[in-house]
Amino acid sequence: MLIHKPAGLLTVPGKTPDLQDCLINRLLEHEARTLLIHRLDRDTSGLLVFALNKEAQKSISRQFQERETDKQYQALVAGHLNGEGTIDIPVVYDPSRPPLHQVDPNEKKPALTQWRAVEHFQLNGEHVTRVILTPITGRSHQLRVHMQYLGHPIIGDTLYATPAQQQLMPRLCLHAQELSFYHPTTGQRLQFLCEVPF
Repeated sequence: MLIHKPAGLLTVPGKTPDLQDCLINRLLEHEARTLLIHRLDRDTSGLLVFALNKEAQKSISRQFQERETDKQYQALVAGHLNGEGTIDIPVVYDPSRPPLHQVDPNEKKPALTQWRAVEHFQLNGEHVTRVILTPITGRSHQLRVHMQYLGHPIIGDTLYATPAQQQLMPRLCLHAQELSFYHPTTGQRLQFLCEVPF
């Protein structure tokens, strides 16, 4: 199943009773065979694939682990960012400030993001840049931390942007717009696109 997850909805349940409403629980009400493969942050919208049997789950999960899938995100970031580049610095959980993550050059697991600026405009008089983000690795909060590290936090990011940057939009402007992988049975390359809502 390919799902367009809205911003503001958890992919899986949280730890407390008030965080049980989530995408997978809603899907299970309609399709009991729903199996998790990957997830998006609560405030990120866009494409998620779910399996309907263990074999499909195992096949597509392996593709994610071995980087055979292609994922592309679109984001609005603060400031005027030109060109394209690669951010190559590890991202780790910050236990002193949950749920925040931070860059850590001493971490052994790499975190790699490719970015490309595609549009410049203003929101309420502030310069913003529309970027295409391609995560090569899949660390938690990777795209959000990497853009903050670059000096261009994602607009509407309540964890990593400044209060002024948070106020520019009523949501996190990060959207999983493209996903491709091999069909677990036929081996056919499948590509899915999801329109960007901002």
